[in-house]
Amino acid sequence: MLRITARGARRAGLHSQHLTRLVAAGTLERTSRGQYRRTDAPITEHHSLVRVAAAAPRGVICLLSALSFHGIGTQLPAEVWVAVEQGRRAPAITFPPVRVVRFSGQAFTHGIETHVLENQPVRVYSVAKTLADVFKFRNRIGLDVAIEALKDAWHLRSPYPSTVAIGRAVPSGSKS
Repeated sequence: MLRITARGARRAGLHSQHLTRLVAAGTLERTSRGQYRRTDAPITEHHSLVRVAAAAPRGVICLLSALSFHGIGTQLPAEVWVAVEQGRRAPAITFPPVRVVRFSGQAFTHGIETHVLENQPVRVYSVAKTLADVFKFRNRIGLDVAIEALKDAWHLRSPYPSTVAIGRAVPSGSKS
């Protein structure tokens, strides 16, 4: 196990003081409140996405972060973009920096893919959904970024044109 939670340790019969001793000994690293990881666990290029997914298990990585995850475009976001369902709390995390976007209904639930990174499930929007959202939020992230993403996705996935069929990314009649 690479990731340990205080709740999981309590369920296993470990006292919280034992976790504190493991952190002091250098065996565990406290990544956020109630979240720990082994210090010898490998860190991947998507470690910031893993940390956000652990802090917001119902959130979905979106927009610029999803583009970067899928290898589309040249944007390297300074913040992790995460979609949270309307009416839910934003993740309480101090690092990495997080930019929260709120969706509701099918605009939130459609196009979610779950990937396992560093033994942690990470929910990320599909390429088609991400492209649709990039155009939807073009005023926030820039029309040039949206056009670059579409061109790059088209060239990268040319054998699969349905992947970039923006009209199918979000079902008609959905509201956001």
